[in-house]
Amino acid sequence: MPEVDLPLNLPVSASAANGNSAAASILVIDDEAAIRESLEVLLTLEGYSVRMAADGEEALRILELENFDLLLLDLALPGQSGLELLPLIKDRQPELPVIMITAYGTVENVVESVRAGAENFVQKPWDNEKLLADIRSAVARHKAEEENLQLKRTLKQRYNFTNIVGKSEIMLRVFDLVAQVAPSRSTVLIQGESGTGKELIAKAIHANSPRKDKPFVPINTGAMPSELLESTLFGHVKGAFTSAIASKKGLFEVANGGTLFLDEVATMGMDTQAKILRVLQDRRFMHLGGIQEIQVDVRIIAATNIDLRKEVRDGRFREDLFYRFNVITVDLPPLRARREDIPLLASHFLEFYANENALPPRRLSADALRALVDYDWPGNVRELENSIERGVVLSSGPVIGSDLLPGHITGRSFQDALLEHNPNASLFDILEDIERRIIVEKLERCNGNQTEAAEQFRIPLSTLNQKIKRLNIEIRKKGRE
Repeated sequence: MPEVDLPLNLPVSASAANGNSAAASILVIDDEAAIRESLEVLLTLEGYSVRMAADGEEALRILELENFDLLLLDLALPGQSGLELLPLIKDRQPELPVIMITAYGTVENVVESVRAGAENFVQKPWDNEKLLADIRSAVARHKAEEENLQLKRTLKQRYNFTNIVGKSEIMLRVFDLVAQVAPSRSTVLIQGESGTGKELIAKAIHANSPRKDKPFVPINTGAMPSELLESTLFGHVKGAFTSAIASKKGLFEVANGGTLFLDEVATMGMDTQAKILRVLQDRRFMHLGGIQEIQVDVRIIAATNIDLRKEVRDGRFREDLFYRFNVITVDLPPLRARREDIPLLASHFLEFYANENALPPRRLSADALRALVDYDWPGNVRELENSIERGVVLSSGPVIGSDLLPGHITGRSFQDALLEHNPNASLFDILEDIERRIIVEKLERCNGNQTEAAEQFRIPLSTLNQKIKRLNIEIRKKGRE
């Protein structure tokens, strides 16, 4: 059973870092008095707070009154078995990690325990060091998850931030700045590498502003040619250009009273820059081909992953527009500069994609989490999110190991990871698993459209359908933009 732990260099909390703080409490459920006494001595010497129960009925009474960081549960109990008791425990404390202990360690028992929500499975007689290592891993993960939940509550209460996660000093400074500037009317410039979450910050500013009940309208200004961009922003009248068969409102009108988020502003042409400058100065503009001025009240939040000062020096961006944008600047750090946020972000995405795909909760193995923390993330948070989504979709059990992460993150090929996970894998097993993952990734990119996937694979649709059935691949369409 894979361990679940946090990288040793991460400042999770005092108890999680040490793994055996007196603040960590454990409930032991075993009908044998000698076993209970042995575990009580072992765990107390390690600094844990320990409670004992001889059967399921006593354990449930205790759980009604107290919360624990870990539960050690014997499989063979009088009355209700450990497997029968486990769902009742999970109903009361769903996030409580449970390690099953038994003298009957069959494969069937292991599978049933994991399906019922057990964290791990230990066979009597156990090795003390191995048991303590499993306990430290489970306690550390539990405390980290609690910290993540508390952090989300704090961010929600203090800032009304719902999808932004971070506890690093650099991100807390960003949160404070966002909270300060949100109530104002000032234009904001958000700078940061691609994938750092610039649109999320823009949404947070809007959600905490007096404009929160008005539209938030985003547009990627680098994704369209200049004429189409101007028509999209300012609208046009019928006949303004060849394909203008009807008049159309622009996004400035759509966002009236609210916020217009201009992403990748460094890519805009000089003519477009001049027109946006006029809106910022006069709060007026005209439709393309129109003669009537339109007045709007729109707050602009601009974003870029390019150094605008350099663009100004090189003559590619208007200096006057730069200063109009640069009233308040929010600099978003790359993910590699806030590695302590990676476990929290990973936990957030694990929860999101497990729910989105109607799967039971997923967690990362220790080696998978270490690989995520050690990687430099050139694609930043967006790349991390995609990696977690991949792991959730490809996982067949509750633990996502490093073999389910992209090879460029772990530094290993998929074949190496598979053989390490299962050294007895046959060539057929390896090829079948590779084929399954390739098809799953292609279907993800095609949003579950099998016809499109078959065309890209250059195979008949019937052949792809046969492979999907043979490999037991479930088709899931994304419900999130």
